[in-house]
Amino acid sequence: MQGANDLIEGDVLLELSDIHMSFGKVVALAGVSLKVRKGEIHSIIGPNGAGKTVMMNCINGLYHPQQGSISYRGQEINHLKPYERAALGMSRTFQKVEVFGGMTVLDNIRLGRHIHLKSGIASGSLWAGKTAREEIEHREFIEEEIIDLLEIESIRHKPVGMLPYGLQKRVELGRALALEPELLILDEPLAGLNLEEVEDMARFILDVNEEERWKVTCLLVEHDMGVVMDLSHRVFVLNFGYMIMDGTPKKVQDNPEVIKAYLGEEDLYATRR
Repeated sequence: MQGANDLIEGDVLLELSDIHMSFGKVVALAGVSLKVRKGEIHSIIGPNGAGKTVMMNCINGLYHPQQGSISYRGQEINHLKPYERAALGMSRTFQKVEVFGGMTVLDNIRLGRHIHLKSGIASGSLWAGKTAREEIEHREFIEEEIIDLLEIESIRHKPVGMLPYGLQKRVELGRALALEPELLILDEPLAGLNLEEVEDMARFILDVNEEERWKVTCLLVEHDMGVVMDLSHRVFVLNFGYMIMDGTPKKVQDNPEVIKAYLGEEDLYATRR
């Protein structure tokens, strides 16, 4: 396994090799392989039921594939639990917002820092010394970096359950960023957002990928093709568990099989006329 600072831009960070996943007789993934390189925004697209979320669940450990291997930084991680994969630098948002509605924005985001807490039970029982310094450092990171990035200063003390859906999505992203991930898995981050919220979320994704402070590799599952083609370095196409192609946005847009998977035979014929 490579050391924490060994990977450079363009090196393979995450690799899936010949992944098979079935639920009874339903095949969700059939021999799927994928390489995500450090520094990329690598998107996964496909029609509903293509296997995109199943693929995400295999990557972060909610599912364990029946065949194939998943490697992170050159280390095979099939056996690791979700929290162990998080400790390696992987974090995630979900297709349906998963926040704690009765807790404040700050408290929700703070939960993402748990992986970095070093204080033991004894020192943690008293807010003093090492424990106090540690909490202050984490609080400063959240308030000065994440709250500022996501432009949610005005709602930081509000219960998340009282917020509009678009702001709840920001809070979930903030919690994922609180882990300070190297790989950020985003499962339909734009779903249910209005046009202005889509533009904001796309900007946040670009910022965490490009800004020197973050430089986070992103694996993005999304249905908004305009955003996918604008943001992505590469696009991976799934159709009912099978990989169609993996290439640049331009090559994906021009691929007849991709058009067919999204539009169907008749519409494909019409686009060629």
